[in-house]
Amino acid sequence: MTATGLAGALPAAAQTPAAALRPPARMSAVGGDRLGAGGVQVDPLPDAPSLPGDLSALSWIVSDSGSGEVLAAKNAHWQLPPASTLKTLFADTVLPRFRAGATHRVSDSDLAGMGEGSSQVGVVAGQTYTVSQLWLGVFLRSGNDAVHVLAAMNGGVPATVADMQAQARALGADDTHVVTPDGYDEPGQVSSAYDLSLFARDGLKNPEFAAYCSTAVAEFPGGPSTKGRPFEIQNTDRLLSGIDGVSHYDGLIGVKNGYTTNAGNTLVVAAKRDGRTILVTVMNPRSEHYDAVYTEARQLLDWGFAADGRVRPVGSLDAVVPAAHLAAHVGAGKKSGVGPLAAASGASGGPGALRWTEAGAAVLLAAVGGVVLTARRRRRG
Repeated sequence: MTATGLAGALPAAAQTPAAALRPPARMSAVGGDRLGAGGVQVDPLPDAPSLPGDLSALSWIVSDSGSGEVLAAKNAHWQLPPASTLKTLFADTVLPRFRAGATHRVSDSDLAGMGEGSSQVGVVAGQTYTVSQLWLGVFLRSGNDAVHVLAAMNGGVPATVADMQAQARALGADDTHVVTPDGYDEPGQVSSAYDLSLFARDGLKNPEFAAYCSTAVAEFPGGPSTKGRPFEIQNTDRLLSGIDGVSHYDGLIGVKNGYTTNAGNTLVVAAKRDGRTILVTVMNPRSEHYDAVYTEARQLLDWGFAADGRVRPVGSLDAVVPAAHLAAHVGAGKKSGVGPLAAASGASGGPGALRWTEAGAAVLLAAVGGVVLTARRRRRG
């Protein structure tokens, strides 16, 4: 998803020479005071591995998704353009509101308002899609067309933006300001590595979210250009799909990648090994290497698995959200007949929270009907 012509409109790192980039002197301390400080934050024990020495990203964070402990971070609360990684918040907000097997006939108005040059999966007006097919388009191909259709089902783009903002606040994600549901560059649209990690962690508690974001290959309904024949779509997260010279990362669950002119490359990934899930968010690597965002995420995942239990946490993803603060926002979502904010107790990890299992996720999507998933990983680098 590429956007141009917005230079100067956002605090976009891509506009500024690397030597001139500086995080704000004071940033949010949600999750711990050290996370509000600039620069690298890590507290190693004597046997801890060293952090990778060649990380160029403006901001990154490594956390244990299970415990919520932040193992290390750099400029975790720096507000930067998120690109399509903001779709994780869109999914947290909207995905629980519609049954996977529900159908929707797309109208021209559903597809109106997409930014110029938006990434699209190939949704066609006049054609009927299942909700699960639309979500595959969102997660695998970062399809802004699929996002806009789901937003239309949710009451429209403005209502969905308001719902997303409320969901962010309910999760304690105070760095995030939502302008579009798809992450397309717009003035004032920002998030942070910390907030994006909150969104991913919250999403992975929902088995549907986990199943969609971990799908490497699927079939998508065809339209006139394919004479109605379904076509294959691959996940643009190359650490998951193992394509275009990037090797698949063992144990990767996935989550979401993104790119815009102002955001540069952004990536949120999670991987599971030996019962532990490490979550990494990388925002805007400054390296000129084509695959820098994947290289640096891979290095941080490796470090996270090696360092878990061998560093003192520098913060927590368990952002404290007072009950009154949550109550002020839970009334935002009321378009679909599902509880506001998709039953906020479950969405925030309470007793109603959904837990992901590989078998359960596979059964869930297989039951949708007509969606073909495969474990194939093609063209490994």
